Amino acid sequence: MSTPLANPAEMIEHGAPRVIHNDDELEAYTEALFQLTKLENPSSAEMEAIELLTLLVERYEQEHSPIPAADPVSVVRFLIEQQNLTQRDLIPQFGSESAVSMFLNGQRNLTIEQVRRLSIRFKLPADLFIPKTIGART
Repeated sequence: MSTPLANPAEMIEHGAPRVIHNDDELEAYTEALFQLTKLENPSSAEMEAIELLTLLVERYEQEHSPIPAADPVSVVRFLIEQQNLTQRDLIPQFGSESAVSMFLNGQRNLTIEQVRRLSIRFKLPADLFIPKTIGART
């Protein structure tokens, strides 16, 4: 039985995804990943491409991330401070000023839609806005 990885070097020569080395490659892979994740019924090959691109993007971002691992509230507070924003500036991402306030005061978690909107607004990976302790027990 022949394996599809019989010649990985040949696969790479023909344009197979490879390790990301710069922000331009990151942008191209991220765009490809977004296009694939928009598909309603991805094929098994498309699902594998999503998995591979996600791993490559995450690896690059972890190695080049300007923001250290932090809880989502700290990340949003950091972004507000760095970009001289107010809570009102985030109403489009949260839906209301009270939702922004409740989140920043730790009274409310982000919804998936809010995570998506924050990711788009700040051009950052969505996982920065998702608590790392979900499902974990201390």
